[in-house]
Amino acid sequence: MTQIKGDGETHPLPTESDEVTLDEEDKGAEADEEEEADEDEGGKAHVGIDFEGLGDRVARIPVESDNYGGLNAAKGFILFSRGGPFYYGRSSDIKTELKIFSFEDREAKTLAEDIRGYALSSDGSQALVRHSSGFKLYEVSANGKDSAKEVSTADLKSRVVPQEEWAQIFDEAWRRYRDFFYVENMHGYDWSALREQYRPWLEHVGHRSDLNYLIGEMIAELSVGHAYVEGGDYDLPKRHEVALPGAEFELDSGTGHYRIAKILPGHNEEDKYRSPLTEIGVDVQVGDYVLAIDGEELAGGMNPYQLFRDKADRPVELTVNASPTMTGARQVTFNPISAETSLRYLAWVEGNYERVREMTGGRVGYMHIPDMGDTGLREFVKWYFPQLRKEGLIVDVRGNGGGNVSQMLIERLGRKPLGTGFGRNSEVPDTYPATAFYGHMACLLDEDSASDGDIFPFYFREAGLGPLIGKRTWGGVVGIAGRGPLIDGGTIYVPEFSTNDMQGNWIIEGIGVEPDIEVENDPKSILEGRDPQLERGVEEVMKMLEADPRVLPTRPEPPVKTE
Repeated sequence: MTQIKGDGETHPLPTESDEVTLDEEDKGAEADEEEEADEDEGGKAHVGIDFEGLGDRVARIPVESDNYGGLNAAKGFILFSRGGPFYYGRSSDIKTELKIFSFEDREAKTLAEDIRGYALSSDGSQALVRHSSGFKLYEVSANGKDSAKEVSTADLKSRVVPQEEWAQIFDEAWRRYRDFFYVENMHGYDWSALREQYRPWLEHVGHRSDLNYLIGEMIAELSVGHAYVEGGDYDLPKRHEVALPGAEFELDSGTGHYRIAKILPGHNEEDKYRSPLTEIGVDVQVGDYVLAIDGEELAGGMNPYQLFRDKADRPVELTVNASPTMTGARQVTFNPISAETSLRYLAWVEGNYERVREMTGGRVGYMHIPDMGDTGLREFVKWYFPQLRKEGLIVDVRGNGGGNVSQMLIERLGRKPLGTGFGRNSEVPDTYPATAFYGHMACLLDEDSASDGDIFPFYFREAGLGPLIGKRTWGGVVGIAGRGPLIDGGTIYVPEFSTNDMQGNWIIEGIGVEPDIEVENDPKSILEGRDPQLERGVEEVMKMLEADPRVLPTRPEPPVKTE
C-alpha cells in the first residue's frame, strides 16, 4: 500500500497502543469535517498525489504471502482476490476467493468463495461477485460474507437493432486500427479514405458473417499479417458431438461387417493424448469385428459414425468379436473422445522419431514443436530433455502455429556446456550449466511455420544453432494483443508490435524466413511415405557429426591424493 500524500500524515497502520483512548466519537466527527472540507461544492472529492518521495511512502499490509490480484480500495477496507499460482496454459486447481482486509481490525477475512471476478459499486459499499452459478451482491464490511444476495439476470433483456450494432462494430474496428496499428503511417495508406470507401457497403450487410467479411476486406488493404476479425453474434446451430474411439474401421467385403483396422496409440497419462481403446480394461484388438454400438446392429451398408452421434460425453458400448458372429461376442465399454487430431499428430511425431533413430542408429534425436504456446512448451519439455545426450538433434517447427515462447526455447537450445560433472554411481555426465545440449542441430521449417513459428527459425540461425532446411516460412510477425471484445462478443486483432534485427531493420513480415537448404516435400514422395525434408535434415546433421564429433568427455581417472 502506498500513501499518496506526503504532508506528514500518520502511518495508515500505526503501532497500536494498549493505553485507553477517550472521546473517539468526537475525534471521528472532527475527521469527517476535515474530509468534507476537501470536497467541492458539487460534493466531489479532490484527490491530490504528491509524487515526490512516493516510493518511500509504502506500508505492508499484514497478510501472509500468497497469490493475490484484483486489488481495490473502499472506505476502511482493501479488497483483493486470492487463488492458486499461475500456470501457462491451464488454470489452477485452487479455487479463487475474494478477501477483505479491515484497517480497523487489521485482519483479512473471506468475503466470497469460488469467484470468477468481482466489481465494486461506485461508492464502494457493495461488491458484485460473479460465481460459476451466477451473480451475488455482498456488503463491503468485515462480516459481509453473510450478506450475500442472489442477483438474477434471467429477466434482463436488451433491444438490438442489428444494422445499428454492425455500424458501431465497423467504426470500432476502424478506430482500433487507427489508434493501435504498429506504425502511425498505416503503411502509407489513407486510413480515413479507406473507411469512407468501405463504410457504404454496410447497407448490404445482412448477417454478422457479412460484417466480418467487410471488415476483413478493409483491414486487408494494409498488407499485414495478423489482421484478423472473427466471432460475434452468429447464432449458429449446435453441432452434433460425435463419440470417437481413436481407431479406424474397415469394411470386410467378404462378410459385410466392419472391423477394427487400426488403433491409434496414445499417452494415456495425458488427457490430450488419451486413446480410448488402449485404456486399462478395454479389451478391443486390431482385427476385431464391431457388430453393434450401444446395442444397435452395425450393418455393412451403414456409416459406423452415425451410431456414435451425440455420444461424445458419455460411455459407449461396443459389441465385438474375433469373428463376424454374435456367438461368443463380448460387450466392451469405453470412454470416447470428441476429436482424434491429437492422436494422429502423436502418431506422426513418434513415426518421425523412429525414422530418425533408424537412420542414425540412435545417435540423432528428433522433436516437433507444434506451436509457441503452452502445447509447444509441453512438447519441448517432453521430447528435449530425454534426448540431451544425443550427438545430434532435429528441431522440427513445420506447421508451427506461433505463440510467444520462442525466445525461451532459443535461450534453452543455445545453452553451451562449459564443463561436466559426475556422481559416484553415474557414468552419464552432467553439464555446467545444467541441461545443456552439446550436439549438432538442424531446424526444419515450411510454409506453415507462422508468426512466432517464423521468428523461431530466424533466431535459431542468428544464434548459430544450425542450418534451416525446408521451405520459406509464412511471413507474419507483427504481434497482436487483446484489446477486449467487440460489443457483441466478436474479436478484432490489431497488429501492434514489430520485429526488428540488431541493425534496426524490419524483418520477416511479408517475406518469411528463407531456408539455408531448400527442400520440397513433393506429393509423390509423400504418397510413397517419404519425408524429403526430414531425410535432408538427418543427412546434414550426420555430415556435421562426421566432420566434428560431439561426445561429452567420459569420467576422468579418480584422483590420488596420498602423495
